[in-house]
Amino acid sequence: VQLQASGGGLVQAGGSLRLSCAASGRTFSTSIMAWFRQAPGKEREFVAAISWNGGSTYYADSVKGRFTISRDNAKNTVYLQMNSLQPEDTAVYYCAGATYWRGRFGTEVAEYDYWGQGTLVTVSS
Repeated sequence: VQLQASGGGLVQAGGSLRLSCAASGRTFSTSIMAWFRQAPGKEREFVAAISWNGGSTYYADSVKGRFTISRDNAKNTVYLQMNSLQPEDTAVYYCAGATYWRGRFGTEVAEYDYWGQGTLVTVSS
């Protein structure tokens, strides 16, 4: 599966952005999908994940209540709606997929099998 993330940009604090991640490949609809982010000088961190059918989601505490992950399997796309953005949300955002369900949502980079190239989100104060 190949992933292509888009939708990043510059936004003022309090604003919103929606990221998209388009996938090619037949396993997308059965994969766990997630978003991670990496700020300058920091390690890549988990943001949100969604089950294969969109029925379950999981969020990092830092984004809970502000970000929403969703997916459209007919379009092979996963989304991240980001509201009430803050300067600390500035990072390169990556989408990722896990082929197998491990009984819980993975929050570590090593738990995901394929990655997109990243899209930059910059939040100004």
